[in-house]
Amino acid sequence: MTASHRILTAGLLLLAGVFAWGFRDDPPVLAFAALPPLMLAAAVALRVRGAGFWAGVLALGWFSYGVMEAWTLGGQARGYALVIAMLAVVIVLAVSWDGMRARFGRRADSP
Repeated sequence: MTASHRILTAGLLLLAGVFAWGFRDDPPVLAFAALPPLMLAAAVALRVRGAGFWAGVLALGWFSYGVMEAWTLGGQARGYALVIAMLAVVIVLAVSWDGMRARFGRRADSP
């Protein structure tokens, strides 16, 4: 497992934990919010093909949700929302890290 996969798995697990903590009083919403990142973390750890792609796609929605909640809420809820947005950015970076390194990394024939 590469470093980007480990960061991706950790980011997804942390995001699931933040959702579980934030929605602990509402079990249906908790299941709706926390299960997708948890299942994606398991899929990435098991090296399921396409799991990283779907984590990146869903992270765009999680980022939007975090920014929207941070904009509309105050106090401690704003802090949770900013953590959600930050973890979504970590997920997107971890998903794209290997491709960016392959595209922009040094070539063997470069001086």
